[in-house]
Amino acid sequence: MKRYEGFRREILNLPNMITIGRVFLIPPVLMLIDKTDPWRCVMASLLFTVASLLDLIDGWLARRSGLVTVFGKFVDPLADKIMVAAVLVYLVMDDRAPAWLVVLLLTREFYINGLRSLASSENIIIAASAGGKAKTAFQLTGISFLLMHYRYRLPGIEEALDFNRVGLVLLGLSVFVSIISAVDYTFGFREALAQKNAE
Repeated sequence: MKRYEGFRREILNLPNMITIGRVFLIPPVLMLIDKTDPWRCVMASLLFTVASLLDLIDGWLARRSGLVTVFGKFVDPLADKIMVAAVLVYLVMDDRAPAWLVVLLLTREFYINGLRSLASSENIIIAASAGGKAKTAFQLTGISFLLMHYRYRLPGIEEALDFNRVGLVLLGLSVFVSIISAVDYTFGFREALAQKNAE
């Protein structure tokens, strides 16, 4: 019974269930990616936005409830990476995003993950920077716009807004910010490692 209680607290808590739920939202988003149907585009964008917002909710709940677990620390960023990578790959296949842009974004993610693993092996913690958070905001918002794809007329705006073009601009900004933040993380790790070796 005690073993089950430990398992339930570590894995089957509400924040982790929300995180796992985000992973299950990915297939419907991918199935709805269809640039021949505006309604499906809207639904794909809404589902992706919900999944992105749930990322904020599960983290807030975990901190507020004191349920920050090892499993949660592993699964939460993994869910983010799977969600973003899967949708970006499908957007490239659907000719909504250039392959080189997606390659740069994914390369940065692999590099930062490797850097974090290396830092962890040296008992160095690399905290999320403002640049990293800005990159995520631009990236998720850009993907939501790309999923909408079409031109839509918004209240108060005379001309229809080209959501795909706006999405590409936001994704381009996320690449720019991601490169700067990657350099920042690298120098931060180098300084922390030098300080650790000097002790």
